[in-house]
Amino acid sequence: MMLYKILVIDDEPQIHTFIRISLVAEGFTYLGAQSIAEAKQVIQQDSPHLLILDLGLPDGDGMDLVNLVRATSNTPILILTARDEEDEKIRLLEAGANDYLSKPFGIRELIVRVKVLLRDLVNTHLPTDILETKDIKLEISTNQVWFQGVPLALTKKEFAFLRMLMTTPDKLVMQEDLLANIWGGLIPKIRITCGF
Repeated sequence: MMLYKILVIDDEPQIHTFIRISLVAEGFTYLGAQSIAEAKQVIQQDSPHLLILDLGLPDGDGMDLVNLVRATSNTPILILTARDEEDEKIRLLEAGANDYLSKPFGIRELIVRVKVLLRDLVNTHLPTDILETKDIKLEISTNQVWFQGVPLALTKKEFAFLRMLMTTPDKLVMQEDLLANIWGGLIPKIRITCGF
């Protein structure tokens, strides 16, 4: 069974300790960061499945990280902050956060919210969900792609195209398949061979 990686981004050490113990007890892998810069490094190196994000960080507002993550992936984001104004919640949810929990919080509620956010990912994250070649890693359930460990920002059609090539290695991809599965019949006739 795969261990799902949860990245906690908060500048309070006691919050990390509190959440880490509970996540590990529930079978998750804990990752930690105390700043936006540190979080970026962890995201690039470890590709967490979910982020728990505080807004008040020493090197900027957590909203900046929400925008950055949303530019390249659909990784679930749970905001965990002392800010509880309705306008702030709306702003964050519209920016791409998936859920919002105000401090102080109950650890049981936090864990349940994490499980809810991961539920669809957990249910669909089968071994075939990860496609890999020498340089490319593709995660179907989250539409994420990495080239030599670096995340790539692809459009939906680009992702679908790459996925199709990687699921049929060393085979001729027929134009009819591309038309039906990606472009809906709106491109000229082409033939592409994948040689990963």
